[in-house]
Order: sequence, then structure tokens, then C-alpha cells
Amino acid sequence: MKIIIAPAKKMLVDTDTFAVAALPLYLTHTQLILQALRRLSYPAAKTLWHCSDRLAQINYDWLQHLELTQNLTPALFSFSGIQYQYMAPDIFTAPALAYCQENLRLLSGFYGSLRPFDGVVPYRLEFQAKLSVAGTNNLYDFWGDRLYQALQLGPTEPVINLASEEYAKAIYPYMQPQQPFITIVFASLVNGKLKTKATLAKMARGAMVRFLAEHQVTDIATIQQFDHPDYYFDSAHSTATRLVFCYKK
Repeated sequence: MKIIIAPAKKMLVDTDTFAVAALPLYLTHTQLILQALRRLSYPAAKTLWHCSDRLAQINYDWLQHLELTQNLTPALFSFSGIQYQYMAPDIFTAPALAYCQENLRLLSGFYGSLRPFDGVVPYRLEFQAKLSVAGTNNLYDFWGDRLYQALQLGPTEPVINLASEEYAKAIYPYMQPQQPFITIVFASLVNGKLKTKATLAKMARGAMVRFLAEHQVTDIATIQQFDHPDYYFDSAHSTATRLVFCYKK
């Protein structure tokens, strides 16, 4: 099975701790996106990024001299948002890291699909950003089915979705009928209704990746055994394509 997760806005550079195994699969496409970003004026870039002047200026200056093949950090260790903090891949065992390299894919508006040890540089670009690249209207049109193709799924191989809707919808429209697309939901049960809190969900998604990697999970049934102290598997709200874990507190 393949596991998909979203990136994080916060990124860091660490060229020493872990070695890069390869360049991203779609680096030539990333180069086209980089060219499109560099053609933006500063006000247009700031609007695209939806951020403060301070962050926009830092990112705009960085954009002008960004090099896609220098000072690279393995993708899994380059993102430092909440999900990745709770995943804590830097303390994974060697078998857990090998599992991630085989099964985990990081989706990105800038890079498309990333394997954990693909070398990347910091960037700022959400998948839903309305950026026209190579004559397309947005990044969904630009990437098309490439992120799905990069998964290299078998005829009946499932995808375990730990990504947000923004990123998941770059995959699920292209799934074949016999390829299950299973979304994992972390939510609180409030007055009989499921409510998802973004920060808690990000924390739990990171912990779930760690659980899958540490236990070398290869089947859907074992996912239900996720042993986080704050969550329990809610069979009543789950379906064949939606596994729900409810917050205990």
C-alpha cells in the first residue's frame, strides 16, 4: 500500500544528518513552476502566498536565487510543521525509514510527488494556489495525473490518505475502481457529530505515520490497531473507505 501526506509550510535545511538518495521525480516540471514564480511581481507573489510582508519579502528574495540541485535536504526531514514534529522521523529506526521510503509519498504543489529521501530545498507554494504554469489554469491542471502515476500502484493496491483535502484531490480522481482510497479521519465526537480540529488532526497524522512505519503495517486491518493514548478506533462511524479515530478527551 501507499501512504500519502501533505507537506508543511515550515521548512529547514539540513544537509548533514541524512543523505539524499535521489532528485525528485518531476524536477523538470518543478523548474517550470519556479520560472512561473520568478515572473511574478512582488505584490502578485505576496497575494499568491497569502502571508505577511515580512514572510513575503523573505520568500521573494529567496526565490530569486533558489537552486534546485544544491544544498539539498531529504524531503522527510525538510518539513518541520506540526505533523512532522509528531512524526519525529529523525528518531526512526533503519527499518522504519526503509518502510517510509518504500510506502510513504509526500505530495507537493512545487515538487509534485516526493519520496522521503528525495532532495529538496525550501519553497513556499500551496497546491491550491492559483498559479498559471505552461498555459494551465492552476497547479491541479498542471500536474494532472502525474502524482497518481508516481505512486506506481498495483491493480488492487490501496492508498492510505493522511493528507488534507487540498492534496488528496490531486490523487483520488485518478484512482482505478479496484484500487481502494482509504481516508483516515481524526475527530472529536460532539453531540453525536464528528468535528475535526486541524491542529489535533495534524498531530495525529504524524503519529499515525510513525505507528505504520514502526510496525511495518502492510494491511488495512492493522491500521485499526493504532495505539495512540488519545484516540480510539470508532467502528460505528467508519466505513470501508473511511477509518475514523475519535479523540478521547
